[in-house]
Amino acid sequence: HSPRGSKWDIRQKVWDYIEEKNLANFPRPVHNRIPNFKGAFAACAKVLELQAFIHTSEVKVDPDKPLEGARLAVLQARKTLLVPTPRLRTGLFNRITPPEGASKEQLRICSSSQGVKDFSVPVGLDAKIKIDLMVVGSVAVSEKGFRIGKGEGFADLEYGMMASMGAVNESTVVVTVVHDCQVMDIPEDLMGSHDLTVDYILTPTRVIKTDCQLPKPCGIIWNKLKTALREREATPLRLTWQGAQHRAFLDYSDPHAADQALEALQGLALNGHSLQAELAKSQRGDKFYND
Repeated sequence: HSPRGSKWDIRQKVWDYIEEKNLANFPRPVHNRIPNFKGAFAACAKVLELQAFIHTSEVKVDPDKPLEGARLAVLQARKTLLVPTPRLRTGLFNRITPPEGASKEQLRICSSSQGVKDFSVPVGLDAKIKIDLMVVGSVAVSEKGFRIGKGEGFADLEYGMMASMGAVNESTVVVTVVHDCQVMDIPEDLMGSHDLTVDYILTPTRVIKTDCQLPKPCGIIWNKLKTALREREATPLRLTWQGAQHRAFLDYSDPHAADQALEALQGLALNGHSLQAELAKSQRGDKFYND
């Protein structure tokens, strides 16, 4: 992985160290994952100490296993819990809706990965969402708030989409929860303008306020895409992301419109990544994705 520079060196170092010192619970090995470190639940509970959390009403928490405690804290505080849709299929978020008068045990189930599947309802893309605070997983993070994820660029893209929808902005507080060994110096020159930065780091032993000096990424890449579609007169009826698969589905009114769009989208590139357009297998619409 070395040609992609030292973000991969840092990831490798963290993953190797956590495995070697046996600092994680299932799933193992932690390589290529957001590590489910021992003590994650207690670290997550510290979100309750944040002044920023007390004043929130809508909180988004990523579906990673180590963030289960944060999802539970949000539900127990009777706040709205949003999670990214599995594979970013329909709209951007699902809302976790526990059964009426849920017991602590039921809330615990709702905050597990199974609960995220069983007790969630999609939130439409047009719903007015304003996320006050979001909790993300990290592989490494620095006290200055620089974050390294697992290398899919997924959190950054998702944040860009949320920013362009107005669901997040500069005032949205970003919190990450990691093991103490995941907090380390990260050179600022490794951070790109699309990289998500964090405001608070929760560990089993500390709460760190980063006072990060770098601005949060804005929705540039998402807006570029929509502009490109508009300029090429290929604006779809609906655009849905499958973030984990790095592709988007564009739905058009009929096969003729899809064929025209397909032609218009040849040779499209965004931020130096060429995009490849092809007809979806089901013929329900044209699809293209970032290769």
